[in-house]
Parts: sequence; structure tokens; C-alpha cells
Amino acid sequence: MDKNFGFGTQIRKSPFFNATVRWGAKGFSVYNHMYIPRDFGDPEQNFWNLIEKAILCDVAVERQVEITGPDAYKFVQILTPRDLSKLSVGQCKYILIVNSNGGILNDPVLLRLEEKRFWLSLADSDILLWAQGVAVYSNLDVKILEPDVSPLQLQGPNSKKIMIKLFGESIKDLKYYWLKNYNLNGIPLIVSRTGWSSELGYELYLQDGSKGDELYETIMEAGKEFEIKPGHTSSIRRIEGGMLSYHADADINTNPYELGLDRLVNLDSKINFIGKKALKNIKEVGVARKQVGLVLECEPLLGPNTKFWQVLNEKNIKIGKITSAIYSPRLKKNIALAMIDIHYTAIGHKLKVKIENEIINSTIVDKPFFDPKKSLVAS
Repeated sequence: MDKNFGFGTQIRKSPFFNATVRWGAKGFSVYNHMYIPRDFGDPEQNFWNLIEKAILCDVAVERQVEITGPDAYKFVQILTPRDLSKLSVGQCKYILIVNSNGGILNDPVLLRLEEKRFWLSLADSDILLWAQGVAVYSNLDVKILEPDVSPLQLQGPNSKKIMIKLFGESIKDLKYYWLKNYNLNGIPLIVSRTGWSSELGYELYLQDGSKGDELYETIMEAGKEFEIKPGHTSSIRRIEGGMLSYHADADINTNPYELGLDRLVNLDSKINFIGKKALKNIKEVGVARKQVGLVLECEPLLGPNTKFWQVLNEKNIKIGKITSAIYSPRLKKNIALAMIDIHYTAIGHKLKVKIENEIINSTIVDKPFFDPKKSLVAS
């Protein structure tokens, strides 16, 4: 295989980069100014590997923002509209970070490692710079930096068996969206029951970049008997699960109410946060558009959409856009997430979608498209 990918120094490689190339990575994209492996062969096979066995994904691109200091908790609460008053040490929460207009800047997982030590595990935007800028004017005593931390995702139904082999039976006590400190043969780790797959899984946050190769190979060796495969985050599975991709399904001009993420906004509590006034106004006035799930009635899509396809009403007037679309081989349907005019969002509504020069029919359906109660990931 030709390994000449044309890499440069302005984009960072992860500590697992060499291991992923050895294990067959054939293509990379850029996320958070880092290379992420996006191709280990057939993406449909990667999907089946994920949902039937287990895959190991390099997600070091989920760069961490560490917030410490006497006022760390107060500062983190300023960043997010989600009420963190019941967030315990050792717990994780999915949160939104919004600007003064209520626009979403990032949707990270927040980890509370110690009473006054937090990590933001990021989607694809520069929240380190945002947080450092906010801190300058916050009058709070905090320190904000990017630590030497690089996560791997071990996901799939066999992931628990592999983790037991690596860490022992006690790993079974780790609850969904909680974390623990571990030392694996001298490799310092934070392990959490989280992941970007909608499947049972774990994230292993390596705290020493020099041991990336060793950690990757150790996990792959332990997973042999459980048919582990090297893999990449699955567009098929994440769209099935209705999981957001920042810059596609959400961006700085998207607010939480348009995405149906009201549960992540606490306006009635006494907490104060950036964007509170704007979000109150948005809730009172109501939104003009909303995210929906669509089934597209056409031949199986050959891959995810690389453009925002237009959504049209019965008069062929544009009323929104497809943000993410894929063919699900499990559901045997083309499924999509779309942001459309609020007047057309009823379940069962028939709409048209323009793909290049072709117009196809579509129907609004409930989302997520599979396992809506998240029974798999929380099992």
C-alpha cells in the first residue's frame, strides 16, 4: 500500500498514528487540527465489525481542555447551560457550550476528574481558545491548558470482555458516563464508559503520549480472541443513533432548541452562564426550524453526503437542508438528519430532497433511527 499521504507539520499526528498505519489505515481526514484515520477498507464492514464484535478507534482528535484551580467549577458552569450542581467527582456529562447568542460552539463530554479538575473532551472547534478568552474577563482563579491526553475508543458488544481481560472483573462496575483512574502495565489511563458510537463501549484516555504505540498494540493483542478489528468512527452507526457531527448537524448558528436538546439547557435554576438571556428569548419566541429524521426513497447511497442537499416542499420551494445522510445496511434504508422549517416537521410528512440534479421523495420519521432508548450503550 502507498503510505505517502503527504503529511505536514502544521497538522498534528496522534500518539497512535504509526499503529493505525501498521494496522491498515488507508485514508485520513483532519479534525481539531489533527489527522484522524477514516478508512480501514470497506466502511460497511467497519459498521458490522462495530455492532457485532468490537473495533478500536484512534480518537485523539477529541482534544482535551483541562480546567483547574480554586474556581474551576464556577468557571465550567459559566461555559455551559446544563446545570452541573449534581455532577460528582468521577462522573461525565454530555454538555453544550454556547456563545452570547445561544449558538452552539461545541458539544463536548465533560469529565470531572477531581473536585477542582475538569476535562472537556471536544468536538471539532477551538474551545481551548474560547475558554482562555473567557477566563481573561471572568475574574475567576482558573488555569486552562491542553494536557498530554489522547483517547482511544474501544466500542462494540465484545468491548466489555476485552476490558475485563485488560483490567480485571472490577471494570464491570464502571457505570455508563462514569470514569476511573487505571494504570495498565505502567501506562497511565483514565477510562470512561463513553464513546461516539451508540454501542456499548469505553474510552481510554492515555496520559503519556510516548506510550501510544504500546497501548494500541496491547489492546489489539487482548482483543484477538474476541475478534477485535482496527476501525474508525462509523458514520452509519452515529446517524442511526442520531448523534451530532459538529459543522454538519450543528454549528455556531444552531441553537439547542432547534436540535431538540432542551434537556441540556437549565433556564429555571439560579446558575448563570454565557448565552442565558439569548436562550430564554429563543425559548419564549420559539424556533423557526427544527432537526428531523428522514428516510430517503432512492437507491442505496454509496456513501455519506459531502454537500448539504436541499429539502423541498410540495411546491419545490426550499425549506431546509440535509445535514447528514447514509445508507444503513441493517435497516436497509437511506436515513438522514435534516434541519427544516418548523411548519413541515410532523412525523409522516412527505417532502422532497434534491440530490445534485435528481429530486427524490422522503418521509419524516422518529429519530434516533435505531435503539432510541440507548439500551445497547447503557447495558
